[in-house]
Amino acid sequence: MFAQWLGRFRLFRYEVRAWPGGRIPDAKWAVDSPVLLSADIGKASRLLEAAAAVPVLVWGRDQLRTGEMWNSNSVVSWLLERSGIGTEHVRPPRRGRAPGWAAGVAAALRPVQESGNHR
Repeated sequence: MFAQWLGRFRLFRYEVRAWPGGRIPDAKWAVDSPVLLSADIGKASRLLEAAAAVPVLVWGRDQLRTGEMWNSNSVVSWLLERSGIGTEHVRPPRRGRAPGWAAGVAAALRPVQESGNHR
């Protein structure tokens, strides 16, 4: 309840952004190099379109009761699943892990109305 109340303030909200030609300002601090997941333009377009429909869930909570908290890893896995790229061949970086990954996959496999509130 308290987290939902805080979410009314912009300071406590997260944003998912996607724009043509966008850049990642902190990419030089990434744990691993970029990985090509698909060369399919249709899937890439679907991923960008899906960014507007990412479930609005409280960061760090398990509102969908998937057994994992919702976080940035959840958003990435949700986008990959919803776009048709899939997550079955994606692995965390060497010596890395991806908490929340399974939450995004589980949410993506649910019907849209069950995946959480959308923007």
